[in-house]
Amino acid sequence: MGYRSAYLFGAICPERGAGAAVVMPKANTEAMQYHIDEIARIVRPGAHAMLLLDGAAWHTAGALKWPHNITPLLLPPYAPELNPVETVIQFLRGNRWSNRVFDSVAAVKAACRDAWEWLRSSPDRIASLMRRDWACIPNVPA
Repeated sequence: MGYRSAYLFGAICPERGAGAAVVMPKANTEAMQYHIDEIARIVRPGAHAMLLLDGAAWHTAGALKWPHNITPLLLPPYAPELNPVETVIQFLRGNRWSNRVFDSVAAVKAACRDAWEWLRSSPDRIASLMRRDWACIPNVPA
């Protein structure tokens, strides 16, 4: 029988509580490009997003096309404490995905979407999980 997986690609702006997420069958360059395009679509007109990345192969592939409104920022390898998304994943694992068995990949995808929407429904929760003082530019409006 084996295992099948689904991958939640997510990005959140702690200042606005806005976010973009996609659930993909694989974690690869194609999935990452789809995610980047989704982020670019929701960036407020005239704004610019900085996307923190942990250096996974699909984050650094030369084939990625970066839109004009997103700048990638590669974090040092093996430093998950710097990546706010790691905090979010741990939070979702502990509060939405723990102690569950899924009957199908469709159920896993639905659980990913439901958890993401639950998280996005609380901008204060997003800010508390995601904000990193070192990633903020002083005196710049959100």
